[in-house]
Amino acid sequence: MTNEQVSKLLRNIAAAYTIKNEKKFRFQIIAYQKASDTIANLTSEIKDFYYENKLDTLPGIGNTIRSHLIELFKKGEVKHFKWALKGIPASVFPLLEIPGFGPKRAYKLVKEFKLDNPETAIYELEKAAKQGKIAFLDGFGQKSQGDILRAISEFREGKGKTTRMVLPYAQEIAEKIVDYLKKSKFVITAEPLGSLRRKMATVGDIDIAVSSNNPQSVISHFISYPHKERVIEKGDITASMLVSGGRQIDLMVQPPEAFGSLLQHFTGSKSHNIALREYAIKKGLSLSEYGIKVGRIKKLQKFDTERKFYNFLGMEWIPPEIRENTGEIELAVSHKLPKLIELEDIKGDLHIHSSFPIEPSHDLGKNSIQEMMTKAKELGYEYIGFSEHNPSISKHESSEVYAIISKRNKNIEQINSNINNVRIFKLLEVDILPNGSLAIDNKCLDLLDGAIVSIHSLFNMNKHTMTKRILKGLSHKKAKILAHPTGRMLNERPGYELNWNEVFAFCKKFNKALEINSWPARLDLPDDLIRQAIQNGVRLVINTDSHSTAEMNLMRYGVAMARRGWAGKNDILNTLGYNHFMKWLKGGEL
Repeated sequence: MTNEQVSKLLRNIAAAYTIKNEKKFRFQIIAYQKASDTIANLTSEIKDFYYENKLDTLPGIGNTIRSHLIELFKKGEVKHFKWALKGIPASVFPLLEIPGFGPKRAYKLVKEFKLDNPETAIYELEKAAKQGKIAFLDGFGQKSQGDILRAISEFREGKGKTTRMVLPYAQEIAEKIVDYLKKSKFVITAEPLGSLRRKMATVGDIDIAVSSNNPQSVISHFISYPHKERVIEKGDITASMLVSGGRQIDLMVQPPEAFGSLLQHFTGSKSHNIALREYAIKKGLSLSEYGIKVGRIKKLQKFDTERKFYNFLGMEWIPPEIRENTGEIELAVSHKLPKLIELEDIKGDLHIHSSFPIEPSHDLGKNSIQEMMTKAKELGYEYIGFSEHNPSISKHESSEVYAIISKRNKNIEQINSNINNVRIFKLLEVDILPNGSLAIDNKCLDLLDGAIVSIHSLFNMNKHTMTKRILKGLSHKKAKILAHPTGRMLNERPGYELNWNEVFAFCKKFNKALEINSWPARLDLPDDLIRQAIQNGVRLVINTDSHSTAEMNLMRYGVAMARRGWAGKNDILNTLGYNHFMKWLKGGEL
């Protein structure tokens, strides 16, 4: 079974528990949803973790679910899963893909209309709605029937909660909404919530919290957003709408004195909040989005900031990016949380593609070296690395490649002499060929300060062969950084398989770095591998992979991934000043 299939199976178990008894199985539901999310975001196959006896290394998968997964891979089925799914029609689960459909609602409709075929369940439900049959059901009505028809239509168009957005896309939508909200005099502050605030690589929908003493005015302002497609619902303190592109935005309004509690509760993650709640219970406290109840009389203590909320519990404020219940609570209690890297710590960007006519194997940049240097100066960088793709080896002889690189070097040196404060590293992004060799020869490589090496072809090699290929390419003395190391493209293709223990050991031994690529569709390394790399003593570099000056602003997303991986300033090489980074690039120890 693939990661997607296992993830969906676990989510279906959570849905089945919800239908059977949501209150009784509350913690099981949360556990299965968390395990489903963990597996969906893995960069390696879950079955490989089973084969290598490493399921216990995966965060968010407890002993019980781990034992079920072992049974699944051994026998192809799980006795407990069969029990959980017993009595739940298979047609329920396709309906859960539709925006606005929860397990109980889907179950009721499936039972009412005897939707026995999962493959036709959505079509048959749509047919029933068009015939006006849903409106007469208890708890539905004409409006619900219309909403169902609209939701099915939007599902077919890829709108709503079922399609996940890459982080930068979701962040930009949220920032537009927040900027609009702040135009209202009744909005004190507005913040994104959930997976977006935790800076996960992909985001389902966008939740925003507002602090205000006049929620009705805020709600009215929110639903008047000029770029909305339609308002889904409007309540006293909540509202939802679809905006351009069919993305759902949910709003919650809270008085300022309780805003910190709301922010903490709805930022999550679920597993973080559960662990935090268990810690609070031991202290005789009860947590909610409204505050903390204290003592036998349960007096509610409210908090206007998150920092005060966490401090009241006797712990440090925990950065949202690491709220995943992977040790952060214990460290916060002992006041030993690491200081995470900040955007301001970055001194330069080493993966930049200019428009210099290098006749590359892949795409060329849009802006000149001069323009990108000016942008680097605006960003306050000490240095920048130009690393266009190597000249196409299918269209050029080695001597021609050498001449092109030499010409680019002269151009860089001329520009470098005219721009103060920003230094240039002469790099290239060089393809690692299927046999592990680099795409250009040693004579050409000697023209460079260093090379960023990467995979751009034949992604379907097995784990052993791909690992061998990458380590051979990375073994060249000029190869210093492995770019977008998993090769994943979010929402397009999974990463290729690597033996990460071998990769980490090699990088540590030979002073190589792994890239955290800030490009929206990559965000690669993923956060779990960033943390493993750090634990193995491997140094990292955060780059933008920019092909234009505008894209150089993407650095903040690579920093977000680094923070999710618990990276501090000292884990990231391009927080070093120019001289120290050059020392590392030339092979020196730091």
